[in-house]
Amino acid sequence: MKLALIGAVAAVLMGSVAFAGETLDRVDSSKVLKVATNAGWPPQSYLDDSNQLVGFDIDVANEIAKRLGVVAEFDTPEWGVMTGGRWGGRWDVAVGSITPTKPRSEVLDFAGIYYYTPYVFAVNADSKVADAKELNGKKIGVETATTSEEYVNRSLVIDAPGVAPVAYWLEPGEVKTYADSMLPFDDLRLGDGVRVDAVIAGEQTVLGAIKNGYPIKILPGDYAFQEPLAIVADKGDAEWTAKVGETIAAMKADGTLTTLTTKWYGKDYSK
Repeated sequence: MKLALIGAVAAVLMGSVAFAGETLDRVDSSKVLKVATNAGWPPQSYLDDSNQLVGFDIDVANEIAKRLGVVAEFDTPEWGVMTGGRWGGRWDVAVGSITPTKPRSEVLDFAGIYYYTPYVFAVNADSKVADAKELNGKKIGVETATTSEEYVNRSLVIDAPGVAPVAYWLEPGEVKTYADSMLPFDDLRLGDGVRVDAVIAGEQTVLGAIKNGYPIKILPGDYAFQEPLAIVADKGDAEWTAKVGETIAAMKADGTLTTLTTKWYGKDYSK
């Protein structure tokens, strides 16, 4: 009877380990959650005056780690590398405001949607453009390898339930791409039409730039598009993805994500 009981317990434990997945085993063992994120995307994630990573995504990642009983350790790879999958164990999750698109679903697993972003058209404060439709034929700036670039190239397909298809109408005269999220705004701030006529970016990022003194404004009217943002894992460990998803769901249910979006954006973007 004792041997049978021991065997049964062992079977349960072995089943638990198998269910936990390789990534969760590694995280539990090291007590470290390796997080890929951005270093220059305020207010999502950026270096403060003390050269410390801060921002909404940083707070979210730290909260996930806390709920898993571990500590978050951050790395800031290039965007294309972070969203390209095949991480080889370099990171356990990416908390970088990543849109779930069909191409990304082939190399990444979406653990859960944690907030939403409306994309807007930003112009220089001196711009005479009053309506986004006037941007046809203009020079448009976007960050490369992002949904902004996919949108302006009419290739954006969001892979999330309940999201309406993207409506395309913009016909830019020229598209300028930038390797960093703030570089388009650095060109836009130089003057109306000096280097670009407008930038397409998330509302939160644009409002953050305005708060930091950039002489730009958001065009009134409809959003370019609205997107859900997901926390992602490398493809192939369904148990780990489910575990992270459960944590995100709990943070949404208890109001943590409402608190954090309001803290960083002044508005609840969690719903």
